[in-house]
Amino acid sequence: MSNENVYGADQIQILEGLEAVRKRPGMYIGTTSSRGLHHLVYEIVDNAVDEALAGYCDKIEVTINEDNSVTVIDNGRGIPVGINHKAGIAAVEVAFTILHAGGKFGGGGYKVSGGLHGVGASVVNALSDWLEVEIYQDSKIHKQRYEKGHVCYSLKVIGECPEGQTGTKVTFKPDATIFQETTVFEFDILKQRLREMAFLTKNLKIILKDMRVEEDKQPIVREFHYEGGIKEFVSYLNKSKTAIYDNIMYFEGMKNNVYVEVAMQHNESYTESSYSFVNNINTPEGGTHLIGFRNALTKTFNDYARNNKLLKENETNLMGEDIREGLTAIVSVKIEDPQFEGQTKQKLGNSEARGAVDSIVSEQLTYFLEQNPSIAKVICEKSILAQRARDAARKARDLTRRKTALEGMSLPGKLADCSDKDPANCEIYIVEGDSAGGSAKTARSRATQAILPLRGKILNVEKARLDKIYANAEIKAMITAFGTGIHDDFDINRLRYHKIIIMTDADVDGAHISTLLLTFLYRFMPNLIKEGYVYLAQPPLYKLEKNKKVWYAYNDEELDNILQEVGRDQNNKIQRYKGLGEMDPEQLWETTMDPERRILLRVTMDGEAESEIDLTFTTLMGDKVEPRREFIEENAKFVKNLDI
Repeated sequence: MSNENVYGADQIQILEGLEAVRKRPGMYIGTTSSRGLHHLVYEIVDNAVDEALAGYCDKIEVTINEDNSVTVIDNGRGIPVGINHKAGIAAVEVAFTILHAGGKFGGGGYKVSGGLHGVGASVVNALSDWLEVEIYQDSKIHKQRYEKGHVCYSLKVIGECPEGQTGTKVTFKPDATIFQETTVFEFDILKQRLREMAFLTKNLKIILKDMRVEEDKQPIVREFHYEGGIKEFVSYLNKSKTAIYDNIMYFEGMKNNVYVEVAMQHNESYTESSYSFVNNINTPEGGTHLIGFRNALTKTFNDYARNNKLLKENETNLMGEDIREGLTAIVSVKIEDPQFEGQTKQKLGNSEARGAVDSIVSEQLTYFLEQNPSIAKVICEKSILAQRARDAARKARDLTRRKTALEGMSLPGKLADCSDKDPANCEIYIVEGDSAGGSAKTARSRATQAILPLRGKILNVEKARLDKIYANAEIKAMITAFGTGIHDDFDINRLRYHKIIIMTDADVDGAHISTLLLTFLYRFMPNLIKEGYVYLAQPPLYKLEKNKKVWYAYNDEELDNILQEVGRDQNNKIQRYKGLGEMDPEQLWETTMDPERRILLRVTMDGEAESEIDLTFTTLMGDKVEPRREFIEENAKFVKNLDI
């Protein structure tokens, strides 16, 4: 018998030191895609922010170097350089080479910290081609270098620094054999995350530099420093919205060893934008701190509305979602021993956080409302209007809920459904207009491809309440076809198609319709985007015909390449497609719908802070013109194709 299939005691591998990280990087940073790459920077910055939270650091510099390595410098205490007697090596070497080692597991190093599992520095080291650390302490500069996690030399003194200067400098270059998708850091992704960190840590200055510029150009530098902390965060998020009162409410306090900070302000929009953080880590799935905040909000506003006769005796209480309509809020807690549900720190589980936030917000919000009756009244009036719209929406929603065939409710009449009933095999094309819809229905593979034509531009949900959204025929057709329900009724397990493909004309109107559809999906079915079910079809811009042969080009550059290949002469027939309706079914299938040949772009939120995505949608789709103009001016340089 060959040894290939032997499974004995010696086949059980023992991965020593950082080998485990290099073997299974996804277990430690989630993914080796762009998101995981940027996570390396956050791990090192988190350590510096922990120094700031402990009161020892007020400045962090993050530099993307010309060779695409990253340097993080802080002016904290510096990682200890003495010998760790348990390990028998310098403490800094312990931090960078041993998993689950650090000053965050008790012992008085940190009261609160963001890097919870003690794997941050060592994981970054393990996944880097090389990493160098310098520590400024006792007027000396200490240095150590590692390559692929292995120590190159013992910690040594390489020079002197001014008396009193302390801090840590870490430079690392990600390992291209680990990060095979990309090792190029994106300035904008880092900018968003570092801005968020600066908002959450009052008075901390974070400087981001990009040295990857042409010789005659200056480095790109952004500085983030917010004395107002999370109050300025709310102001920033609301800059594209119209606030319904001037004040930003701010509550803070300490209870049960939990430090609570909350900032909030209502605006004229109809969507809630609440973000929660624990020790500066975003918790996108919320948790006990967010529950405590929402409980306090609902109870306090109902008590105020009853006591001040804004709600009549026969009227039902306001629900939380009524009060939170158009609310922008930041809920930030600092806690000594945070317990998260799941490895990814998505949801806080500590019960004491719920009580602490509830108590502090209830008490201080009650006082604020009593001191500011005009603001209290305007919020209550908006909430009562939201309550009425919600009742109307509930009636409309009951009609759009997809029932089983036995209950007799059919799918939308305009939907040409597919025959396969396994969602994993099925895809639905959302098509602009009946003309393109007709071509798509003829072209499609009937077994797996469904077609839903929409008439004109759908409602801009950024400017509409829930009752108007449920009353919109095009939106109703999509909700029914997808099968998941929306908002609080959303259940991804009922999704009928694992590819939702937006197919619009390759012009300005088509781009606008795509944006309206993405706004709807992001606001009411965000998990469809987060879990990778939403795509944009890429129809060709040009058809080139020569000597009975046909080529398709998806942009100007591709057309130029084809022309160079076939020659530029009078036999070339070039057609510029203005819309999908200009293609016959065969062409549409061949270029845009055939799974073997089509190009699809998956819509993702990879690496972007939700608060920034939220702000972008509000800027582009909201009422305020000035922020939209600024956004267009700032991003015009990135436009690749502009249909004139």
